[in-house]
Amino acid sequence: MRKAIFPGTFDPLTLGHFDILKRSLPLFDEIVVGIGNNIEKKTMFSIAERISFIEKCFIDEPKISVKSYYGLTIDFCKEINANFILRGIRNNGDFEFEKAIARTNRKLSKIETVFLLTSANTSFISSSIVRDLIINKGDYHLLVPNSVKVD
Repeated sequence: MRKAIFPGTFDPLTLGHFDILKRSLPLFDEIVVGIGNNIEKKTMFSIAERISFIEKCFIDEPKISVKSYYGLTIDFCKEINANFILRGIRNNGDFEFEKAIARTNRKLSKIETVFLLTSANTSFISSSIVRDLIINKGDYHLLVPNSVKVD
């Protein structure tokens, strides 16, 4: 079985994340969206809110589930028996950063990382841009799935 983890903070889920997940469905039998708990990152949304955004977005997709985890992604992969890590690449900077992590993960665990290039129409979107729009009362709705609601 081809089981992948799509790790990230997802604070919040964006249309870029959504695009990567939808396009990766034919590649894997199961995809776990892994919400990592990084104590160095200050988040806007609680883990429960982020899980809810993703679950509502993929309510009709049985191949996608959501879990949160602490620690190393490769340890989480071993815990849930995932044999792939899925990552989206927006630009050269993302690639250089992700390449080093992928090589380290493969050296430590033999887990393969699969990179998908983001679609041209979502490559400019980042969670930090969305958070900035939300904080400043801007229109963030065109950058996130409908499941992402801010009160």
